[in-house]
Amino acid sequence: MKESGKLSELYKQLWNNRSLLFSNVKGENTVNEAMRSELKDELTHPRTRKKPAEKYAMAVKRILDSPLEDSDQLLMIREFTIILEEIKKES
Repeated sequence: MKESGKLSELYKQLWNNRSLLFSNVKGENTVNEAMRSELKDELTHPRTRKKPAEKYAMAVKRILDSPLEDSDQLLMIREFTIILEEIKKES
């Protein structure tokens, strides 16, 4: 549970204009759903959405360009990678 709180804080630091609106889920699921939404580009009009792999690359670049510590960057990248793999399995 400690790690999910950390993920939540890291996500808010990098995507500070995004609110974690998934109030029906708790803890880590909230961050996972926000990351899933980010990778699926759900906040963009359907005709202009990018593919999850493109959004993943953009997220990794944003994470690596951030002032976060290396361990925090790896934690975020790992979570985005896990979610990308889940999205790939779904399609």
